Amino acid sequence: MAVARTRSVALVGVTGRTVEVEADVGNGLAGIHLIGLPDTALSEARDRVRSAMVNSNYPWPDARIIVSLFPASLPKRGSQFDLAIAVAILGAAGVVPAERVAELFFLGELGLDGRIRPVRGVLPSILGAAKHGDTTVVVPAANSAEAVLVPDVRVVPVAHLRQLVEWLRKGDDPPEPQVEAYEEPPRSTVDPMLDLADVVGQPVARRALEVCAAGGHNLWMLGPPGTGKTLLAERLPTLLPDLELDHALEVTAIHSVAGALPSNAPMMSRPPFVSPHHTATAAAIIGGGSTIVRPGAVSLAHRGVLFMDEAPEFPRHVLDSLRQPLESGRVTVSRSAGSVTFPARFMLIMAANPCPCARAEDQGDTCRCSPTVRRRYLGRLSGPLLDRVDMKVTVARSSRRELMADRQFVETSKTVAERVLVARERAAKRLAGTSWRTNAEIPSSLLHSDYRPSAAAMKPTTSCLDSGALSARGLDRVVRVAWTLADLADKDGPGEEETTAALSFWLGVES
Repeated sequence: MAVARTRSVALVGVTGRTVEVEADVGNGLAGIHLIGLPDTALSEARDRVRSAMVNSNYPWPDARIIVSLFPASLPKRGSQFDLAIAVAILGAAGVVPAERVAELFFLGELGLDGRIRPVRGVLPSILGAAKHGDTTVVVPAANSAEAVLVPDVRVVPVAHLRQLVEWLRKGDDPPEPQVEAYEEPPRSTVDPMLDLADVVGQPVARRALEVCAAGGHNLWMLGPPGTGKTLLAERLPTLLPDLELDHALEVTAIHSVAGALPSNAPMMSRPPFVSPHHTATAAAIIGGGSTIVRPGAVSLAHRGVLFMDEAPEFPRHVLDSLRQPLESGRVTVSRSAGSVTFPARFMLIMAANPCPCARAEDQGDTCRCSPTVRRRYLGRLSGPLLDRVDMKVTVARSSRRELMADRQFVETSKTVAERVLVARERAAKRLAGTSWRTNAEIPSSLLHSDYRPSAAAMKPTTSCLDSGALSARGLDRVVRVAWTLADLADKDGPGEEETTAALSFWLGVES
């Protein structure tokens, strides 16, 4: 009887922290004790590990077993430690060579019959383990497609505890994953059922959507029902380019932790689109949980689109909770057990009716809402929140003649996406050497130094700033949108025309 140690990974948000698992099998009252701040799911690992070993025809030591999870001050949650605990006990009992398991990482949940079940968060866990250099990670076979996405890591997929023990005993070549590692995200195609050409009669709104896609800007659409607000928002992802490799890994890691990773796509190469219902709570939008903190909608929409349909129907405190992630690109969830930070850099698209009855006065209908009711309804969208929205568009109903005339000007998503890609390449070339990829990410300090338009181009905005119609934050957003308009127009910088157009989008334009 001796001490054996191996390694596993604990997830803190979307960051993997190495955990050393030690097992001591010695004299004393027979039993197993887990120490190191385990939660309920981890405490139940004692029964799962014992049944898995016995049903795999390996003897359970009739001795005192102490399993320590280091660092002891780090809370451990979840069932992904089962496999590491079982291997450490087998090493301490002499069933497998202790020296062979000391440098390996083990992830997986054990079934009572010895099967190794998949777990959440394999990708961020392996990313944490990869920080140690030359790393070998044993994962459930069902998670192997996700595990091999991390470069320079040796992945060993196993389906049963007996298969793992026989490999550790004999020292043969490990089983190979059934998928090949990706060198770059697979180039996925856009859903053919969604196309921007489906939206007819809203040329200004379509143009605003193109600008948002090119610069990563936020958008607020105001108008009566049936004018195409939801239709436009759902087609925004079709205009966005595929995610770069580092962004794809980042997005995939978040969805892996949340358990929302599609089974048929180990890597998410397309920007995500998240549309929560207006009854969603603040914890569902921002993230939270009583025991395990999970990412919310703002993190699931990271590097993608968060669409809030019928935005005034959301509780005001839920809407105001978006202000901090919109500004910083991340969200910190604090609980009694500690704080967890999730990335949350997304494009916010809001759609709202002008009032609760949503009758369009421009078509002769009579609104039944009093001015007080209308102000209270739109007042749920607070001024500080709207000040963080780059573009505001009023979407009106179109007549039959307008619909017929606009059909000859509509463009497909593929055509617009090509222009968006060119504009983003121009922005990326200008921002080369920095960590920013789009105009919406440029900080204010550089926006008024290295990327400030000429005095003539800034004249319309400075007059609005002096009159109080534009805040300092709003000025920054107008300049960012002006840069995007210049990129779409293939210009070296925004002139007075682009700045005026950006100002009109920020103040709200009539379609």
